[in-house]
Amino acid sequence: MKNMKNKTTKNNMINYGIVIVLFVIVQALSSTGNLSRLLMGLLVPLCVYTIASVSLNLVVGFSGELSLGHAGFMCVGAFSSALFSQVAADSIPQVPRFILALLVGAAVAALFGVIIGIPVLRLRGDYLAIVTLAFGEIIKNLINVLYIGVDDKGLHVATSAAGLHLEAGGKQILKGALGISGTATLYKDIKNYFFLIGVILLLLTLFIVQNLVNSRSGRAIMSTRDNRIAAESVGINITRYKLLAFTISAALAGVAGVLYAHNLSLLKVSVFDYNMSILVLVYVVLGGIGNIRGSIIATIILYALPELLRGFANYRMLIYAIVLIIMMLFNWAPAARDWRARMVEKFKGKKEKKEVA
Repeated sequence: MKNMKNKTTKNNMINYGIVIVLFVIVQALSSTGNLSRLLMGLLVPLCVYTIASVSLNLVVGFSGELSLGHAGFMCVGAFSSALFSQVAADSIPQVPRFILALLVGAAVAALFGVIIGIPVLRLRGDYLAIVTLAFGEIIKNLINVLYIGVDDKGLHVATSAAGLHLEAGGKQILKGALGISGTATLYKDIKNYFFLIGVILLLLTLFIVQNLVNSRSGRAIMSTRDNRIAAESVGINITRYKLLAFTISAALAGVAGVLYAHNLSLLKVSVFDYNMSILVLVYVVLGGIGNIRGSIIATIILYALPELLRGFANYRMLIYAIVLIIMMLFNWAPAARDWRARMVEKFKGKKEKKEVA
């Protein structure tokens, strides 16, 4: 038991170490001028997608449910936090306002997670995937027709620009399909620290997910994945623990959405379509379902690769597709998994011999 606990702690520390080492390398390259503007622009989105993939792995990998609505939770987190930042821009300083925006985005996404999760988590397999996909599309289309403004009388909501009656001095914030503009400029004093903030949020996400997975609740969540009937027979509330994982995953997706929204000058709802959900799911599957470290590595490689291959012009996406196939085979092909197991045993054997000597 003690050895297992030590192994778990070691694996967790390795995950933290990977993130910290990569951050130090990027900072060193940036300070010496060896990091291009293109790569600098990828750093914050990279944190966003890594947080999203780690949080989705909690549902797909550890809870055993296929969710395709992750972009929907990112969307509500992004727009609710951007709306809060716009409304509170004149009354709250930048740093506490950003912290509150993170809490607002996480809370709203978690609330939607509970609302969607209670009826949806009674479904299984493809049915759950279809309903969560529908949720993401409904949220996107609902925000697409909303117009929100603020004046001395408070917030005003309408479904058309003509229906939004603002007094003199009022400000229109959400403009339907045109989205919300100017959020990033509200944080001009701390915008240069968004990558550092993204890394801190990623470490916080890892802390939450890893501690949940290794807790009593986490073992209950995984038991419902491994054998639903056996878990019910020993008194585990299946719906409760699946809802717990789903809600925490939604809240962390909302945090990713907050970071995404505040890094852009123009936030449009069209980016939060089902393609984003599929993309995050691809990172999770290729990194290994239930493998947090794999999610981190796969997201970093697969998100940055298309931009790094721009010099290959027409062959860029061909190389990207080949890399996807190789990663899939390496992670899931029986021959590759057997080879990895043999390498691990061989490494352990050498280590034991060295310790004996």
